[in-house]
Amino acid sequence: MKNSLDPVLHTRDERGVHRLTLNRADSFNTLSEEMLAALQAALDAVARDPGARIVVLAAQGKAFCAGHNLKEMRAQPELAYYQKLFAQCTRMMLTLQNLPVPVLARVQGVATAAGCQLVAQCDLAVAASQASFGVNGIDVGLFCATPSVPLVRNIPAKQAMEMLLTGGFITAEEARLRGLVNRVAALDALDAEIEQVVQAILAKPREAIAMGKALFYRQRETGISAAYQLAGQVMACNMVHAVAQEGVQAFIDKRKPQWPAPTP
Repeated sequence: MKNSLDPVLHTRDERGVHRLTLNRADSFNTLSEEMLAALQAALDAVARDPGARIVVLAAQGKAFCAGHNLKEMRAQPELAYYQKLFAQCTRMMLTLQNLPVPVLARVQGVATAAGCQLVAQCDLAVAASQASFGVNGIDVGLFCATPSVPLVRNIPAKQAMEMLLTGGFITAEEARLRGLVNRVAALDALDAEIEQVVQAILAKPREAIAMGKALFYRQRETGISAAYQLAGQVMACNMVHAVAQEGVQAFIDKRKPQWPAPTP
């Protein structure tokens, strides 16, 4: 872990579980320039770690993330500045998707605007029952355009549009029913629920997960014929890999797989 005053606290355990914790509770963990840069640096460090297995993205305080820092944005009312800021944010969001390991959001409180975007951009999310979600930029005259990109890839279009147009919030349970989060737990049971997901992923071979995650997002943006072609190629490559060969043989032998060590 770095200095406790850092905007993002980064730890890694012996299993390869990286935990990134937003550490600006006093400003509701807004995505300031400082926070975006710190998140980018942490995610880049994960990408360089050949032993990384999963990222848990958490936050300190009552809020998970309250979106962009509006005071910071208002202080520089220039198109070039806003374009640069949103490009910085987009780069960080895409890094979450492009990591070869799953990213799991631990949502303990409110996630609004770009904070809701952050949850939607993660591969998985587990929320405390007290958490809430909204894309309420419209309340200050700013349609949440960039948050809409992953949001509409998580939940049905009309439900996403209602949130975007009205600024209304949904509860954690509503978020689960709509597909924005995977699980909901009481706050005091949140870490145990997170650990269940982490252990389930750690039990699977890293290489197959990396191939599968990359394919999942690539095929989603293509037509069905191209998606099937791409998926078939990935499955063929996965099948000839040592982990699948061992897994299939273990199934045939009715035994537990002995996953080979990851290749460098």
